[in-house]
Amino acid sequence: MATSEWEDDWELCNDDGFVYKRKKRRPDALSAAPPPPLSDPQAEESHRRERKRRALIKIKEKYQREIDHWEHLSNTLGALEETAHQQQRRQQQQQEQALSSLPLVDSPSPEFFCRTLVDELLLQAEAQEAVIHDVSHLCDVAEAMCHVQDEQLKQSFIDLPIWGSPRELMASLCDE
Repeated sequence: MATSEWEDDWELCNDDGFVYKRKKRRPDALSAAPPPPLSDPQAEESHRRERKRRALIKIKEKYQREIDHWEHLSNTLGALEETAHQQQRRQQQQQEQALSSLPLVDSPSPEFFCRTLVDELLLQAEAQEAVIHDVSHLCDVAEAMCHVQDEQLKQSFIDLPIWGSPRELMASLCDE
């Protein structure tokens, strides 16, 4: 008899695969609750679809702006690489011209080779410095973008209605 009383006081609930037992609700508790407001299901559905459409458009625009910004950075980096290659080609041409303009001597002095080597290394160092400066600038821009994105994410959590009053929280939950 005790088992049947216990089984009568409890009911099994399946909530999306999560099965648990809870005490049965009394019929008088259900009748005391006010009935849900009757509204037009089509209007609710169209309102829900419109909110969903606006949210998706907002997300799409946000991602499109981010994609455009990254494409701009990618194009800038490609242009920097191209200018670096052009500078290297120019330096090689200048070196070739310098070597071809020299009079032919049976044995060029080691001092001459050292000077040309130093000049060549200096030009390479200057070109590398320019590339490093440009890449550093791109890294700063990317870091600033990431910082802004982090701040926006933090702000979205701060703007959640959970931080407001309980009434505002309930109103926002009912809207969604």
